[in-house]
Amino acid sequence: MFLQGFRGTVTDAPDFDASADAETLYNAMKGIGSDKEAILDLVTGRSNAQRQEIVQAYKSSYGKNLIDDLKYELTGKFERLIVSLMRPQAYHDAKEIHDAIKGAGTDEKCLIEVLASRNNQQIHNLVEAYKDAYGSDIEEDVTGDTSGHFKKMLVVLLQGTRDEPGVVHADLVEEDAQALFAAGEEQWGTEESIFIMLLGNRSVNHLQMVFDKYQEIAEKPIEDSIKSELSGDFERLMLAVGTCWTLSDNTPVFLPPGLKSDGGLGTQDNTLIRIMICRSEIDMLDIRECFRMSYEKSLYNMIKEDTSGDYKRTLLALCGGDDDLAGEFFPEAAQLAYKMWETSATTKVQLRPTIRPASDFDPADDAQNLRKAMKGFGTDEDVIINIVANRSNEQRQEIRQAFKSILGRDLMKDLKSELSKNLERLIIGLMLTPAEFDAKMMRKAMEGAGTDEHALIEILVTRSNGEIQAMNAAYRAGYKKSMEDAIQSDTSGRFSQILTSLVQVTSIPSYCTSTKQRDIIWAELADACNEDSDDMEIKFMSILCTRSFPHLRRVFQEFVRCSNKDIEQIIKKEMSGDVKQAMYGIVRSVKNQSNYFAERLYKAMKGMGTDDRALIRIMVSRSEVDLFNIRKEFKETHDCSLHEFIQVETCFYILHGD
Repeated sequence: MFLQGFRGTVTDAPDFDASADAETLYNAMKGIGSDKEAILDLVTGRSNAQRQEIVQAYKSSYGKNLIDDLKYELTGKFERLIVSLMRPQAYHDAKEIHDAIKGAGTDEKCLIEVLASRNNQQIHNLVEAYKDAYGSDIEEDVTGDTSGHFKKMLVVLLQGTRDEPGVVHADLVEEDAQALFAAGEEQWGTEESIFIMLLGNRSVNHLQMVFDKYQEIAEKPIEDSIKSELSGDFERLMLAVGTCWTLSDNTPVFLPPGLKSDGGLGTQDNTLIRIMICRSEIDMLDIRECFRMSYEKSLYNMIKEDTSGDYKRTLLALCGGDDDLAGEFFPEAAQLAYKMWETSATTKVQLRPTIRPASDFDPADDAQNLRKAMKGFGTDEDVIINIVANRSNEQRQEIRQAFKSILGRDLMKDLKSELSKNLERLIIGLMLTPAEFDAKMMRKAMEGAGTDEHALIEILVTRSNGEIQAMNAAYRAGYKKSMEDAIQSDTSGRFSQILTSLVQVTSIPSYCTSTKQRDIIWAELADACNEDSDDMEIKFMSILCTRSFPHLRRVFQEFVRCSNKDIEQIIKKEMSGDVKQAMYGIVRSVKNQSNYFAERLYKAMKGMGTDDRALIRIMVSRSEVDLFNIRKEFKETHDCSLHEFIQVETCFYILHGD
């Protein structure tokens, strides 16, 4: 499905007069100081072609170089942004590539973003502009600063010889899909040359059909195979080429993982400036929607919150509007959202833990070694960590029993007396059964003066029916009270009703996904969006808290297709407080549970201090389920490994895995 038509936010200004604009800019910069507002209003209100006419008119009228004058009058990021807008696009790209490879280090992310997202003509223009501006050959400079398969793919892209948009070799679609499968998933090792040849030369239209066929053959999306078969900068480059959205003029839109809302812009200003300039006249509307779908926040609001001054005002002008003001998608972007939910509904996710049962396991031997580690003066924490973190939960329960049978002692009491603080909490959490641990985390979230609503939501929206049943039993056994009663005494209102509904274990089985039922449910959701907030919350609760995840994925998919609305944005816009957080948590978990946990981990560690309880809760509960998947989502979303984030936090890295 390829989208056509203009999708930019900057167009040719009507009644354009280059000489009059040149005079306006001259007057804005003469005398003491400069009228920055006049400059940004004029520059962002003209297309790049019109800006080039202004540059020429400025020189003809005043005998001066407009870009030099702008550099002199403006400063900082605002100067970089305005000056970049005034350059021809090819020369802007050339400067970005030159800056990425000059000096001691190489900005591989910049190389990836620029070269993976330009069409053939843009590549040819870039090569010529680079030669003109720097007097050297771009291919020689790039190859001199890169290596391996990454270098080879960059060279292929620099040729600008990809099949033109619309060219599809129908007779080769299945053959290409089979070739990719044979080069990666079907064999030990990877034949990178096949990936380079196909992804570097076929048209975007052709590749879209190949990737659809590939998913039928491999039973997984191409991006999952690229992530598992390739690595490093080469992996990131191939993901950019192979998995970006196909939008207007069949040009790929690439959202770098560093350009995210939750973490702020930080050092990503160069990336932000580059994308806002290069795509403002092509497909900024679609980028805005892709951004919102990826980061659950509008690009406009991210810019508004994380930038300032004239720099912010210029970026907002290029952005063109705030998509969070409406819960609806652009019609074209709704098609993309529909496809995202389709992928979520059909992709078979292989859950991968980081802790597995130890081979040659001997519970008696482990029990003896743990006792030795705690006897005498001091405690050998390394021995305790090495044993506990390298046994499955089932094996740890055998160790507990062996400890009592052989030594007549309670292992849990001994560990509590010998360890302290976060290490004690982590080790004890690992020694509990999953149900006991979940019950304890629920108890901790509700005890004392305050309530940790985020913990209650996280636990209840991510556990299966069987896990919640086991948790209910463990809670009653451990605290002589039902979990439902505890929730109702510690929470109130609609939020309490939502949590109570979740602990009832009433989810309709996943096989209840008939087309007729889905049509009824999405229609009920759509109708609820037009009701007052109280009735809407009741209807959403009756559906989101009782349907299985597979069922909800299809419902949300149909909801997008038929209503053109975004279920996540409706929740964020129409609901508030803990109710909003609970509903939002359900939808995020339904869409991609590993990503939901990755975001919970990130929020637990970012900013001042660390939410150690949240960190322990997730690392312990997911280490034998899907912590490897969570690690991958964390890296892709935040462009930093989970290990790098947590290695400074006492001992939590022990569950991270290799």
